[in-house]
Amino acid sequence: MPIVTIKLIDAGVSKQQKELLIKGATQLLVDVLNKNPESTHVIIEEIKGDNWGLGGESVSERLKKPGQ
Repeated sequence: MPIVTIKLIDAGVSKQQKELLIKGATQLLVDVLNKNPESTHVIIEEIKGDNWGLGGESVSERLKKPGQ
């Protein structure tokens, strides 16, 4: 029973994109590890940008900068 966790900043990822991530991650485990898709779990965790830091500042602040 494989479990895949995908962590994303909650910045506009659509339901359709999440469905594609779930299907793609599942298919990858089928193709590479020959896992049963019916027992493969994919968890998408959306994290607020204020709760994720990169380079000493929150992602929320980094995304406010031009060119980010």
